[in-house]
Amino acid sequence: MPTLSPTRKVAVVTGAGSGIGKATALALVGDGWHVALAGRRLAMLEEVRQATQDQYEAADRVLCVPTDVTDAAAVQQLFAQTVAQWGRVDLLFNNAGRGNPPGSFLDWSAADWQDVVNTNLNGMFYCLQQAFHVMRDQSPQGGRIINNGSISAHAPRPNSAAYTATKHAVMGLTKTAALDGRAWNIAVGQIDVGNAVTELAERMAKGVPQANGTIAVEPMIDTHTVARSVLYMANLPLEANVLFHTVMATKMPFVGRG
Repeated sequence: MPTLSPTRKVAVVTGAGSGIGKATALALVGDGWHVALAGRRLAMLEEVRQATQDQYEAADRVLCVPTDVTDAAAVQQLFAQTVAQWGRVDLLFNNAGRGNPPGSFLDWSAADWQDVVNTNLNGMFYCLQQAFHVMRDQSPQGGRIINNGSISAHAPRPNSAAYTATKHAVMGLTKTAALDGRAWNIAVGQIDVGNAVTELAERMAKGVPQANGTIAVEPMIDTHTVARSVLYMANLPLEANVLFHTVMATKMPFVGRG
């Protein structure tokens, strides 16, 4: 049976159909949250919704909203549907993202570059902007936004220009939004993940280039470990904020990269 909180808490999770987004959505529902699942593929969102029913008998606390975060109008509709359903938004887990185009950046097209920027930066901004609108205007005022950065927001990998550039930009977005949110009781923080077992990071388990030119298999962590970190941040009182939280495989090459 689900663990119900004394007051309703409402979250929006983007990229909720798989990986970290799915694991976090399940953790939130298990903790009593009402969760709007956003992602491009409705079938995957419905699978997550069914999982909440199977695990917690809580499908009634889940809303599936097919959303392409690169479409500002679609993002606006996502938040409008969530508010229409539950009256407010207390948490945005700004999670949707994509990796680099294949091959060397010397061979990328302009469209290859823009696809990454549109998802990892523009999409994150559109979601944050709409969350600010809702959280500013609701009563009680305020809420929390957790941006999914990456340890690539701090140190790059070889041949990762698009992903690394956007994740560095997300760090700037987090810092700025954390300042701007103070006026409306909106706490903004960032989680930086190192090698969770997702489709995006599965190549790490097969061997990836290191800064010294070698290829190495890198340690991984389970997505549910990341979800527990997000849940901890989500449940803080609004007078407290984790600005940056790094959760990573203990033995991965990040400290002293390569």
